[in-house]
Amino acid sequence: MLSGITQAIEELALANRILAHEGVLDAFGHVSVRHPNNPDRYLLSRSRSPLLIEPDDILEFTLDSEPLRSPKALLYAERVIHGCIYHARRGVFAVCHHHAPAVMPFCIAGKPIAPVFHLGAAMGEEAPFWDQYDEFGATNLLVVKPEEGRSLARALGQHSAVLMNRHGATVVGANLKELVARAIFMCQNAEYQLHALALGTPQPLHRGEIKLAGTLSAMPNVVTRTWEYWSARLEASGGLPPRRMPAKAPRRAMARSARGTARERRGRRR
Repeated sequence: MLSGITQAIEELALANRILAHEGVLDAFGHVSVRHPNNPDRYLLSRSRSPLLIEPDDILEFTLDSEPLRSPKALLYAERVIHGCIYHARRGVFAVCHHHAPAVMPFCIAGKPIAPVFHLGAAMGEEAPFWDQYDEFGATNLLVVKPEEGRSLARALGQHSAVLMNRHGATVVGANLKELVARAIFMCQNAEYQLHALALGTPQPLHRGEIKLAGTLSAMPNVVTRTWEYWSARLEASGGLPPRRMPAKAPRRAMARSARGTARERRGRRR
């Protein structure tokens, strides 16, 4: 049986690779999960392309986005996105920031993504926009300052996703598997919406349909089915992350265990 933290780390490594394999993340972008035992911390990889992330790359951060231990590797510059959202939204347990090709035309044109098919309802009624220039003027568009992260979190509000003008998108979830499904389905929705524009004016879901269909991706049977499917696709590509090696037991503990085993064998012989 995996402990809570070990399972969270292994699932986070897997989620990174799934989102990369499904075209949400590429060389850039990142996904995190709130610490399963301490809501004032979160788990995020060292700076590495998501398709390559392993459990040993996962580090622990405070909500100020400072690593708990001095890292030997480089860190993501935009980790304040995660810390500021976790601080502002106590009900959020997973965050993904990406620049998926499916959503970038909307971010560049400043046009909203609207749910246009049933699984697209996972994104909610709307994804508001956040323009870094409005508050901070000319920047390199990276969200690296705490005040920028807090501004993005305010724009996200109680929504499930926020579009970042000329940059990308940030998506949140109540758990890691919900987040992965929401990010993937939102990208599929954006692709369908863009293709539908070639045929005419896309007809978005009605508000009641969004409310009802929005719960589909969180249903236990759907979560199990989609996670298994995306994991199988990743496995078929040879891209599954390695399992985390268990920590070695202290020598004294191992010696005590060996002595106990020897006593048990002697007792059985008697």
